[in-house]
Amino acid sequence: MAATGPQIIEGVAGGVPYLALPPATRRADAPVVITWHLMDPPRSPAAMAAALPLAGLDAWRIHLELPMTGARMPEGGPEALMAKGFEDAVLNLQGPIAQQGSADLAAAWPELVDQLRLGAPPVALLGGSMGSTVAQLATAETAPGLDIDLRALVLVSPAAQLRPVVAAMSAEFGVEYAWSPASEAVADRLDFVARAGELAAAVPAVMIAVGGADQPDGFVAPAHALGEALTAAGADAQVVELPGVAHALADEPGLEAAPQTDAARAVETEVEPWLAARLR
Repeated sequence: MAATGPQIIEGVAGGVPYLALPPATRRADAPVVITWHLMDPPRSPAAMAAALPLAGLDAWRIHLELPMTGARMPEGGPEALMAKGFEDAVLNLQGPIAQQGSADLAAAWPELVDQLRLGAPPVALLGGSMGSTVAQLATAETAPGLDIDLRALVLVSPAAQLRPVVAAMSAEFGVEYAWSPASEAVADRLDFVARAGELAAAVPAVMIAVGGADQPDGFVAPAHALGEALTAAGADAQVVELPGVAHALADEPGLEAAPQTDAARAVETEVEPWLAARLR
């Protein structure tokens, strides 16, 4: 663990690289927001921290690196990663990243508590796009087995259901994905509209922020369907559709900290006060 600036701590917890920003007051009972970045910009912890600084929260903001990115990029770099995606996006990318990212929370959390002296704080999970898949899977499958006071879940540009996402990506790249029994099983596991009851049982409050200019069938419609399913399951769920906002929250290349875009600012304007009210 190393302090790289007055407000930035970089380290590795449970094998997971992270970037953390402490609360302004450094109070012992400060809440914690754990995030997972997008595969689109912002596509690293540093870029995510700049896109959604959440500086108005007196909270720890801990940005975890997604599997198969950054220090954990497969041999061959981004080109090899893209080749894996073209070979089988579900079985080579989306499924493994979601599985490992969810497991990362269990591996990292005890060490984060120790390294950052977190105590027993209220916690929120936040993920964008692929990171939202990790956040949802971690909420449904990992967090219930941890000593963690999970108060809120925030999903940005969310992948609420894998099948519509795959269909949208297939249309974008002009290919047709060949579903198999193995990939169908992954899609079932990552269908969080169908699993809304599990999410509602694990976390009391969920905010879903989706861009009005995002892909309608792949992201916008499933986001609203998830909100409705969560409400029906008893969660305090809110869906915010942001006019003019597309999928990415930062400009390319999206690997380093960069000035906040209008899209990210629109998301932060909704998310920050919502989190503040639920992490008291």
